[in-house]
Amino acid sequence: MYKSYSMELAGRTLTVDIDRVARQANGAALMHYGDTTVLSTATASKEPREGIDFFPLSVDYEEKMYAVGKIPGGFNKREGKATEHAILTSRVIDRPMRPLFPKDYRNDVTLVNMVMSVDPECNPEIPAMLGSSLAASISDIPFDGPCATTQVGLIDGRYVINPSLAEKEISDLQLTVASTREKVIMIEAGANEIPEAQMIDAIYKAHEVNQQIIAFFDKIVAECGKPKHSYASCAVPQELFDAIREIVPPQEMEVAVFTDDKQTREENIRQITEKLKEAFADREDWLSVLGEAVYQYQKKTVRKMILRDHKRPDGREIRQIRPLAAEVDIIPRVHGSAMFTRGQTQICTVTTLAPLADAQRLDGLDEFETSKRYMHHYNFPSYSVGETKPSRGPGRREIGHGALAERALIPVLPSETEFPYAIRTVSETFESNGSTSQASICASSMSLMAAGVPIRKPVAGISCGLVTGETDDDYIVLTDIQGLEDFFGDMDFKVAGTHDGITAIQMDIKIHGLTRPIVEEAIYRTKEAREYILTEVMEKTIAQPRPTVGKYAPKIIQVQIDPQKIGDVVGQRGKTINAIIERTGVQIDISDDGGVSICGTDARAMEEAKRMVEIIVTDFEAGQILTGTVVSIKEFGAFIEFAPGKEGMVHISRIARERINRVEDVLSLGDTVKVICLGKDKMGRMSFSMKDVPKNAR
Repeated sequence: MYKSYSMELAGRTLTVDIDRVARQANGAALMHYGDTTVLSTATASKEPREGIDFFPLSVDYEEKMYAVGKIPGGFNKREGKATEHAILTSRVIDRPMRPLFPKDYRNDVTLVNMVMSVDPECNPEIPAMLGSSLAASISDIPFDGPCATTQVGLIDGRYVINPSLAEKEISDLQLTVASTREKVIMIEAGANEIPEAQMIDAIYKAHEVNQQIIAFFDKIVAECGKPKHSYASCAVPQELFDAIREIVPPQEMEVAVFTDDKQTREENIRQITEKLKEAFADREDWLSVLGEAVYQYQKKTVRKMILRDHKRPDGREIRQIRPLAAEVDIIPRVHGSAMFTRGQTQICTVTTLAPLADAQRLDGLDEFETSKRYMHHYNFPSYSVGETKPSRGPGRREIGHGALAERALIPVLPSETEFPYAIRTVSETFESNGSTSQASICASSMSLMAAGVPIRKPVAGISCGLVTGETDDDYIVLTDIQGLEDFFGDMDFKVAGTHDGITAIQMDIKIHGLTRPIVEEAIYRTKEAREYILTEVMEKTIAQPRPTVGKYAPKIIQVQIDPQKIGDVVGQRGKTINAIIERTGVQIDISDDGGVSICGTDARAMEEAKRMVEIIVTDFEAGQILTGTVVSIKEFGAFIEFAPGKEGMVHISRIARERINRVEDVLSLGDTVKVICLGKDKMGRMSFSMKDVPKNAR
């Protein structure tokens, strides 16, 4: 018999069924939030995976199209690879949970969340995040949980807990916060320039709700939780550490790691490792974990020097940013380009503009977001870190970094009415030594301005790190962390924003949570740093968006027509609009509200297409003068096409001032003529006259 538990969460009922389904998993929870249903499972391998020096955790968020009553598109009619949204949700589940597993655990662990039903009022991400934590907590897998996750919106100045899909569309804030019993463990946010104090307030609103959920979970774990299984620890033997210190004293390791050049440091560590391999040549058991031991030795050395001596590996002050540089227009012929360099991190972003028809179509569970007009893509090639491996397309990290930059820049983009373009920015990582995602935000902001995109304000991003001691008040926050400080530190706190507020946050940590003073210091420290980057570097490189798009970018003319006349412009089976496109070579997009976008690179052709559209939708009155082409000749007159699909007739008696016997005596097919409108004849056709056109109009 299964057990069912319920609580009220943000005005809706959260129900958890335990031992109802998937009983062969180590832990499983069938989550119901309103009518949204998600099955969350946690499984672990029986034995550790050999030959690895990391915890092998994988998280999947599976979107089943039947959850929203759809059949998948395409020929296969099955769900294919994970959507970008699913990958991003998996990352948000992974990040708070990973630090709560033992660091020396090497058994494979898989968390799977299958979305089976979606209620638009209850976002499926919430039960998936909560279900993963609960499934791991009640399982026999070593996990120091539970943790809980809450989302917060901001609508008309009011906080909304776990906003619905519709509420997210109008919210000024999309914040996700995960917590343990005492501390905040993960933050992810997109915001419309939210002030720092308001963001901190929202974070701790979510933290309060998380405490209620954890109390609910504690009851379930107490009644249904399994004893945690034992495992073979993969920790480095203390005896090996002692032997390494005899050969490489702490002072020698400090000299090896404390340099501002990444390649020099790596060469120093390589030489130390080779020396240790020679010394331990007869100890196979030690050689198998030597790499991890050297890594841990570096880590302890760096952490001790930062925390106790306030000495950073590259010699910077605690609040000091690495040397900065920026430039625009480094790539010819593209629509916009910019490069941003911070120390040994270098990003080049290229902007491409296109008609709105090129916006990305989305096929997922969110019925409100079916396309997106702004796309940010981030690439991280192996050469950027001096490695060699084949490119296999973007991984989860690249997708996550791209989404973070996209989220940071969306609040400052012009509306479709102001700037009727689809926009794509691609950030290429030329060199990496920490926080490339934030450098990509800086480069993208400048690239957009260089392309003539009228963004409201430039956006900059920066990351803070953390090294903690034995107590909650023993810590130091580092501004602008490089790779080594990220690897060996406890936090990567990324914040992007304008001079006026925050547009995006992503926080990853490796410890069991942050106290409020740490969160507040990190947020205000990043504000100080991004103000400096904006004022001293970015705005001195390009102060404002260029007034027009570049020479090689497509140009767009906007025409507003009566929505009831869209059919006239399109024509039967698209005949009319396709004729305009064929004649002028432009691209035409028509929105449901009658907005017509004419896109091309030839100004004359665009104006001609505009003229044709305007003629088609105009109700002509007597006395108006038009230019048209003879498309048909009859005994009684000629038919003049003045726009694709729009014709009128000139009777033989109105072709010339003198009497003519045959139409062909004056007109030939293809002739261009001027006519004056006489109104409609008895058959409802437009009636024209050539002979009555005023002389000054001929």
